[in-house]
Amino acid sequence: MFQKIANILSIVSFVLVSSVIGGGYFSYKYVTSEQFKAKFMNEVLGNVEGLMPDILDNALPDVTGQTIPEFKQPKI
Repeated sequence: MFQKIANILSIVSFVLVSSVIGGGYFSYKYVTSEQFKAKFMNEVLGNVEGLMPDILDNALPDVTGQTIPEFKQPKI
């Protein structure tokens, strides 16, 4: 009886470990694929594009100060 339980637990353990390894492998392959990179970049750029006008309007000053005076080198 104990032998049957041990065999069943061994098979279940093998199936679980195999599924974790297989899932990790396919996840790694998907994350490193060009399709995932393109999808991720489109999502990021879409979010950043919506924020850019607000950030630029708040960050750029309306009026700037005077220009820096020209540096004159001494004559030798």
